[in-house]
Amino acid sequence: MTPERRIEELGIELPDFGETGYYGGNFGTMKPFHIEGTVLHLSGHVPWKPEGGLLHPGRLGSAVTIPQGYEAARLTAINALAGARHALGSLSCIRSVIKSLNFVACEPDFTDIHKVSSGLSDLLVEVFGEEIGLGGRATIGVQTLADNICFETWIQFSIRDS
Repeated sequence: MTPERRIEELGIELPDFGETGYYGGNFGTMKPFHIEGTVLHLSGHVPWKPEGGLLHPGRLGSAVTIPQGYEAARLTAINALAGARHALGSLSCIRSVIKSLNFVACEPDFTDIHKVSSGLSDLLVEVFGEEIGLGGRATIGVQTLADNICFETWIQFSIRDS
């Protein structure tokens, strides 16, 4: 089964950055992706809603709950997949998730950051299966992210030679 078919089965609609443009420009000057050999590097992705605006702004441990953070990370994964599709033309070009570096805006005493990042990891496994979708992962708790974002990821995919 193709990743696009699996996304359809899950009832997920990926944004079309070819139509709407990559929202990252709202947060500074950057290009959406870079391909080096067989590695796709995506710029930061966040829980940006299709209609615009952020899902669950604020910090974990105060304004944002763990289930809300998990949901924000899941939406971030959807946006990252949209970014990969925009870069590659098709998610079938992805051989595997190499790694994700995740940032959780949180209060200093909040230590469940790993539970938030699982929203991203779980979605990637749902779409690609464990063999392709489960990559390395690191999660860092930070004091703040741009515009009060609660979650951000940088992700790398291994891709097929063109």
